[in-house]
Amino acid sequence: MPHISERALAATLDHAILKPELTRADVDAELDIAAEWGVFSVCVRPSDIPHAVSRLAETDVAVGTVIGFPHGTTSTAAKVAEVQQALADGAVEFDMVINIGALRSGFDHAVIADIRAVVAAAEGHVTKVILETALLDDEQIARGSRLTEAGGAHFVKTSTGFAGGGATVAHVALMRENVGPDVQVKASGGVRSYADALAMLEAGATRLGTSGSAVILGEARRIDEGGEATGAVDASSY
Repeated sequence: MPHISERALAATLDHAILKPELTRADVDAELDIAAEWGVFSVCVRPSDIPHAVSRLAETDVAVGTVIGFPHGTTSTAAKVAEVQQALADGAVEFDMVINIGALRSGFDHAVIADIRAVVAAAEGHVTKVILETALLDDEQIARGSRLTEAGGAHFVKTSTGFAGGGATVAHVALMRENVGPDVQVKASGGVRSYADALAMLEAGATRLGTSGSAVILGEARRIDEGGEATGAVDASSY
């Protein structure tokens, strides 16, 4: 894939601010990074939504959050309640974790019903379904992608980043192959460099979840200004 400018790449990034140990000062530092680099959105812990909305009010950075995070095994009613509260607090995008055990069990109707309920609660706002690909085989990833589409979600997403594995080029490509053109793919987990970002976009992702936005966009800026790209990273290793 040819070089992508800093500005174009920033428009694909959801800056992740999700680690449970982050203090308010840590969160503020990350929100300021997101604002400085002009990423598409931040993805924050649910309890941080009101603060993030307030701190980013004078920017174009959207505020998203996670639902049923990180295990996906909360009840559908609990996920719906999370979405409703997050909407009231000002979030505009929702990254829900699929019921991983139900997917692995082959309970496809239950998985679809869970997704549909969250999508309905989101009232038209962008909803992304996290499969947690590190815990799935290829058949389950492909099926989970198709169930995401059947549930009406806007994106299928690789990972939470909390299950010991993240996005791979092969999994992103597999997900892209198993959804139609109206469903997009988000690669998240292990996207740490400009080379990683390009590899995921080339494989079919249109949005990237990362806590490394400054590193990724800093390299894009350097190349924009005539510098050389660093060596490519084998993103399939993450």
